[in-house]
Order: sequence, then C-alpha cells, then structure tokens
Amino acid sequence: MNSLGINKAVGATRVVVAMSGGVDSSVTAALLRAEGYDVVGITLQLYDHGAAVAKKGACCAGQDIYDARQAAERLDIPHYVLDYESRFRQSVMEDFADSYLRGETPIPCVSCNQTVKFRDLLATARDLGADALATGHYVRRVMGPEGAELHRAVDRRRDQSYFLFATTREQLDFLRFPLGGLEKDAVRAEAERHGLAVADKPDSQDICFVPQGSYATVVQKLRPGASDPGDIVHVDGRVLGRHEGIIHYTIGQRRGLGVGGEREPLFVVRLEPEARRVVVGPKTALATDAVVLRSLNWLAGTPLEAAGRAVQVKLRSVSEPASARIFPRAGSGNEGGGAELVLETPQFGISPGQAAVCYDGDRVLGGGWIAAAENRLAA
Repeated sequence: MNSLGINKAVGATRVVVAMSGGVDSSVTAALLRAEGYDVVGITLQLYDHGAAVAKKGACCAGQDIYDARQAAERLDIPHYVLDYESRFRQSVMEDFADSYLRGETPIPCVSCNQTVKFRDLLATARDLGADALATGHYVRRVMGPEGAELHRAVDRRRDQSYFLFATTREQLDFLRFPLGGLEKDAVRAEAERHGLAVADKPDSQDICFVPQGSYATVVQKLRPGASDPGDIVHVDGRVLGRHEGIIHYTIGQRRGLGVGGEREPLFVVRLEPEARRVVVGPKTALATDAVVLRSLNWLAGTPLEAAGRAVQVKLRSVSEPASARIFPRAGSGNEGGGAELVLETPQFGISPGQAAVCYDGDRVLGGGWIAAAENRLAA
C-alpha cells in the first residue's frame, strides 16, 4: 500500500493533478512527483480567454494557464489544457445567473467542484488510466471504519471543506488532497524548494469569471433584462423607495440600499423576484431558527434517521459553526433528498442559494443547499 492508500507500486500509480496555475495545485503536483508517482497535470479552460495567453495585459485566467504549463515543465510532467468552456457555462455560469434571478445568493465555486471538476474532470482522469485525481484544496481525506471521510484542513484559515460538501462518497474514493495536513506557509516553502515560479503568486480573491467582483454585470450579460426596477418595501408594508434590479441585493445586506430615515439600521430581509420587491427591515427581522435544505449530500456512514442528529453547521463560508439538529424531510434519502435544520440559537442573514454544511468535530457529515430560512419562534 503506497502513501495514497493505493495497493500499487508508487511508480506504477498514475495520478492526475488538477493544475489551476496557482501555488497550491503546483505544489500538489511537485510533492507527488517527488515521491515518484506517475503524475499528469491537467488545466481546465473554463471561460473565453481569447488569444491573450502569456501576452502583456493578458487576463488572469490566461496567465494561470501559462503558469500551470511552466510548473509542469519545471517538474517534467506531461500537461494538458482541456476546453471545458461549454460545460462550465452550462453547469456553473448559467446556474449562477438563474440563481440571482430567483433571489438567491449562489456559490459558483461549489457548483464548479460538484460538476465540472469532481464529475467531468474525474471522468476524464479515469479515461487517462489514473488511479486517483489530486487537487490543491485545503481539506483532508481520512480513512474511517466505513471508508473515506472528508475532514477539515489542519490550517483552519485555509480550510475549504465548506466548498466541498457536495463531494460524494464514490468521488472521495478516487480523490486525494495532499495539502490538507499542511499550513499555507509550508506550501509556499515547498514551492520555493522545488523552484516553482508561482511560489510568491498571490491567492485569487475573486470568482474566476467575475475578476472585478461585479456580479451584477455578469448576470446582466447572461440574462438581459435582469435589472428590471421595482419597489423597496419595509417589512411593515411601507414603500421606502425604488431599486434598479434585485440582482444588486443579497439577504443581510446593509450598505447601499438607497433608503434611510428609519430609527434602526435597515437590512435586506428577503427578495421577492416575481414581484420585483426588495424587502428591508431591522436586524431582528433576519433571525432564523429553522433552515430547509434541498439536494442533501449525506456523507456519514449511517443514514440520517427521523429522530435527527446533533451537528455543528456552517451556514456561510465565513461563519463559525452553530449548534443545530438535522432531520430528514419526508421522502428524502441519503443523497439528493431534503433535510431540515433546527438551530439551537437563531442566526442572522441566512440566504437561499447558500450552503449549510454539517460537521461532527473536524469531520464533514454532509450538507445541502439552503432552500428557505424561517423564524418559527416569532410565528
């Protein structure tokens, strides 16, 4: 059994590495290459870069492909660029736009991992005869009594387990995450040790197809007419003003509402896309103690039973876990069904379209997409 838990000699074990052009995936390839694995690097072209690759003024994605190719050359491994633009547009970008039109706040990075990377790329890796697909995500794969488990990374500042909640147990059998046990500083030190030019490359802070952070601009391009105006309404029914499209607002938003004159600060409480209404109110109106989930991906070895299970749940990527109990909804199974979270303490600003990810300590038990948030105590 080699270090990846595969019953083959290291040199006979082929590992496809998803190389984004950043320091993390480059070091992933370097570490595996140094161990003697048969490493193949693959970079995905996810959206149109034109012919700007490696030229002055090139867009960041074009530069990323160039950086990945340079890293592969340095490591002396084969490297391929695959055109996944149509898949990415259909599975990620189109869904991103439609989610905003439904009044949700989407997380395209989760959708990308769920579809393009861990479904399509994983299938491609198998076609290439790979024994495993490795990525530079900061998350740990731990073997438990019932198979592979998903755990939080050692470096909590970099932990990406929230964004990988939709990874299935079958996918976990094939995936490897070599950086899960390392601190970020150690990863950059490894990059320097292996002579990788990306050792000091800054981490990307933006969604890849929204490099300037203007989500509304992207949605408008994909869905012309998405900025239809409407009313800004207080929870008590008063019309306070007008807006230029609900795509400019998210639940919990306080700044840039364009209304004022109230005693208490106003927050976006909910979005009503069919009526084109943005509903605002005081922070107390954001309190949520029950969350309905769709497309539950349950990774725990035992099924979720009717009596429910106590969990710690992250309701946003940047939030601290909150105590809750998760119950299956009628007709739901272990994967693809629904669930309901009852929170021990009300939380604020929970938005449909985000993810709720359940933990038992460091282990990811599963998660789902937030379909609705309710305040039953106030009912």
